[in-house]
Amino acid sequence: MELTLHELTKQFNHFTAVDRVSCTMENGVYGLLGVNGAGKTTLMRMLCTLITPTAGSITLDGQDIFQMGAQYRQMLGYLPQDFGYYPDFTAEDYLLYVASLKALRPMAARQRVNELLHRVGLESVRKKKVKTFSGGMKRRLGVAQAVLNDPAILILDEPTAGLDPNERIRFRNLISELAQDRLVLLSTHIVSDVEYIAGEIFLMKDGKIAHSGPTADLISAISDQVWLCTVPRREVDTFARVYKVANVRLDSAGAQLRILAPQPPTPDAVPAEVTLEDVFLSYFGETGGEMNDTV
Repeated sequence: MELTLHELTKQFNHFTAVDRVSCTMENGVYGLLGVNGAGKTTLMRMLCTLITPTAGSITLDGQDIFQMGAQYRQMLGYLPQDFGYYPDFTAEDYLLYVASLKALRPMAARQRVNELLHRVGLESVRKKKVKTFSGGMKRRLGVAQAVLNDPAILILDEPTAGLDPNERIRFRNLISELAQDRLVLLSTHIVSDVEYIAGEIFLMKDGKIAHSGPTADLISAISDQVWLCTVPRREVDTFARVYKVANVRLDSAGAQLRILAPQPPTPDAVPAEVTLEDVFLSYFGETGGEMNDTV
């Protein structure tokens, strides 16, 4: 299976939300990483055929997905950032209702619902109303409805937004488990959501794919550009105006800074181990001076 985007563009009046995006995806987990407003949701809504492109194409094994219509949507599972649910439905009733909308036969639907409630850890609360669920439980229910039809393509838009760290870890593990033999595209602005589960990362900025590749390759590209140095506390603001500062830690010796720069920012700066968060800052971060310029 090969899902291909070619010069995909979406404009809203004079605003270009997605700008000539091209990429190819096969089975595996892909992370779509970018700040809010980068165009991630618009891109995903086109992949789900909810909105049509202004230009360009999306094909599945050479066939245009908009021409495939229902045939394509039967292969698709989608969890939007804010998915709709009926608060007075129980978890079980909600999934059975969605199964009927997806044209699953009653016996097969009940078996699939039972399986998924167990898989997403909601079996013990299957008879409780959704309005009583925590944010994490609702997101897990959302994943269950997205995979009811055992889709070959699973698209998740900001799936861990608002979750606490434990729920985020549980959610990532669930996605890794569900990713076997299917294509999963997960959009987020939270680096840790994709750092360990995505085989390939797309960095999206201003509607374009700024860079893409495996996590190791993205990290390698800036492997000599992350530094640790200690400066007097009074100089922190000065460094922040000149450099992209990832972290500031105050101690008795002054302030320890984690800085992205092509050259050592101070004579005693030492190289630091690079993470995907550093890559994110490298592409999307701003120095204090840049931020001041935009005010």
